[in-house]
Amino acid sequence: MKNKQPLFPLLMLWLISSCSVKKFIPEDELLYKGASLEVDHPKDLKDFKAVEEELEGLLRPEPNSKFLGMYVGLWAHYKNQKEKPGFINRFLNKKFGEEPVYFSDVDPARTEELILNRLENRGFFYGTASSEVNRGNKFAEVSYFAEISHPYALTELVLERDSLPIEHEIKELLADSELKEGSRFDLNALNQERDRLDTELKQRGYYNFNNDYLIFEADTNISDSARQFKLYLRLKNNVPSQGIIPYQVDQIQVFPNYSLDNEEENADTVSLDGKEFIQSELVFKPHLLNDYILIEKDNLYDPTKSRLSSNRISSIGNYKFVNLRYEEMDLKDSIGHLAAYFYLSPMTKRSVRAELLGVSKSNNFAGPALNLVYRNRNTFKGGETINISANIGYEFQIAGGDRTGLQSLELGLRGDLIFPRVIFFVPIKEKFSYSVPKTKISLGTEYLSRGGLYRLNSFYAKYGYFWNANRFAYHEINPINLNIVNLSKTSPEFEQILEDNPFLRRSFDQNFIAGITYTFNFNKLNDKFRTHAYFLGLNLDFAGNTLHALDNLFGQDNGKIFGLEYAQYGKTDLDLRYHFNFAKDQTIATRLFGGVGVPFGNSSSLPYSKQYFSGGPNSIRAFRIRSIGPGTYKPENFDVNSYFDQSGDIRLEGNVEYRFPLVPYLKGALFLDAGNIWLMNENEALPGGKFSSSWWKEIAVGTGFGIRVDIQFFVIRFDLATPLRVPYLEEGQRWGNTFDLGSKTWRKENLIFNFAIGYPF
Repeated sequence: MKNKQPLFPLLMLWLISSCSVKKFIPEDELLYKGASLEVDHPKDLKDFKAVEEELEGLLRPEPNSKFLGMYVGLWAHYKNQKEKPGFINRFLNKKFGEEPVYFSDVDPARTEELILNRLENRGFFYGTASSEVNRGNKFAEVSYFAEISHPYALTELVLERDSLPIEHEIKELLADSELKEGSRFDLNALNQERDRLDTELKQRGYYNFNNDYLIFEADTNISDSARQFKLYLRLKNNVPSQGIIPYQVDQIQVFPNYSLDNEEENADTVSLDGKEFIQSELVFKPHLLNDYILIEKDNLYDPTKSRLSSNRISSIGNYKFVNLRYEEMDLKDSIGHLAAYFYLSPMTKRSVRAELLGVSKSNNFAGPALNLVYRNRNTFKGGETINISANIGYEFQIAGGDRTGLQSLELGLRGDLIFPRVIFFVPIKEKFSYSVPKTKISLGTEYLSRGGLYRLNSFYAKYGYFWNANRFAYHEINPINLNIVNLSKTSPEFEQILEDNPFLRRSFDQNFIAGITYTFNFNKLNDKFRTHAYFLGLNLDFAGNTLHALDNLFGQDNGKIFGLEYAQYGKTDLDLRYHFNFAKDQTIATRLFGGVGVPFGNSSSLPYSKQYFSGGPNSIRAFRIRSIGPGTYKPENFDVNSYFDQSGDIRLEGNVEYRFPLVPYLKGALFLDAGNIWLMNENEALPGGKFSSSWWKEIAVGTGFGIRVDIQFFVIRFDLATPLRVPYLEEGQRWGNTFDLGSKTWRKENLIFNFAIGYPF
């Protein structure tokens, strides 16, 4: 390894010396360094940590931020104040600059008032607060002190009267109140209780009720010695009569083809289960649409059923807008009356989408691709959707080194028929309130020609169901999942590859896959406001058991059905992701993936299409696609042979990536990837590929940086990576990289460029 200059330490010394801001602070100002808070409270006080955190949030303003002990943002701001700051200083100020926070911006007396006020809201009356300013050379900070005693505790919660029906309801609801005897006086808890009562009363039909109608009054004069209070709850005076009576739904009207531009003229009305379906021509069959609506005539108003009814109709995928409106009717008795109107605006019935893509892969394959998608919504007037997609792609190698002369042509045709309900051989009344399970039938075929090697034809069929249990959880189960693969026109070169690797031949020979698959996703990554976001993905795939039973039933037991050799295996994937959003547009994203496939019965390996591979833009980016493993296996030559061999039955992978903004619509990333694949059974053609107890010594590690063009929902990703640990080298030589950027040979072998659409995880 060549000796390198210690550039990083020199750079850090330069930054430390350059980022000193003391010389820029005006003569009549002191830079504010922040504040501290010390609260003297009784030792036996419980649950005080949350109060302390709330008090610390009152220490305003926030001082200028530091990075490694340096005021980088403030330094960038001061440098930009020069008469001619230059391009670099203007750029740094735009991205990182911070306005200075001086002590003259701080009002300690006002902060003391806020501390006392917040303590009183939390039940700590008669406390004291003070502050002390510590001034230094060009800097100042503030120390705040508060002293409190025991808070006031609740002795009794009393409803002042219970003569009205709504007051009887409130009295019942108070039995589940969190305001128990001994509870500390807490203004937030009182507001939360008002909100809870408001929600519960609306669930009981009180359509016009408002939490402002409730008022709490505290009496602290019940004891001269103990710090106690009695709490009274009552309705405010002059509450409107409409606000304290329940409402029932007397009329439900549904307009399945509503438009602001067209009024329903000469519309037909179909009455069903107390609902009126009004449409001038049949757009949606009323008996099917009726199943999505949970509110019922003559029942009390229920906001939950109202919201879920709108969600269920939206989940059909047929309507652009779903608008539920309630209108009050004339009062007839002691309860109110409502009319419910569903205004449903359909999407465009037919659409065609064409996508022309340019594909570039880290294994030096590139080429154009065309995708065509035709969609027909509400095909049979029950919300059904037909999707027909076709794709064509051509790839060829560009400057591939040892892997040269490869090209491929891929053609595909797929049809999906989606029913927004459960289709089964016996009627099933679904019980899902959030969204309705959908039934999906898929048929497709694919043709792949790997130039000069082989042709692969595949046909598949699926029948299954998918649904959202809530806005985070997704389920999909396919009880029928068939796949037939036909390998044809193999070249002598590819036949030699199969001859040298019997496991690989077996993975192609077992050309009939029939089984069941299940997918579960729990995704909270899309909630940008979350500091801690996570994703859990689980995939289960089992094949061959039913076919094996039929094979035995007919007395064959030869591993074939209808003359086709079938595969037997079980496969499980677990994908865990965690995002730490610690600042605006700054995220530390992590992923841990584990997958294992177990061949059994007449199978000695997984079918080729079900095997794992490692390396590439969504895996370990410092290695090309399919270029890692299995285990410590290394091909004699990185040619077409190694391309097919390097797959496995087990995959472990971990990733961490720091994402940060650069300029608008452009983000940067620093990442570290690690992982490998292994075989479940020993394969003489792939020495070192079997999983063993020393698997952790066979992990590949790579690092790099990336640029992302992030335009709302569309992300173009460029990653440049280099390996840190190469598992197929000798055990004492796997770690290390010379990082000789000046060497063309080093760059060719160690710099891997990845281009992809979307984030890797």
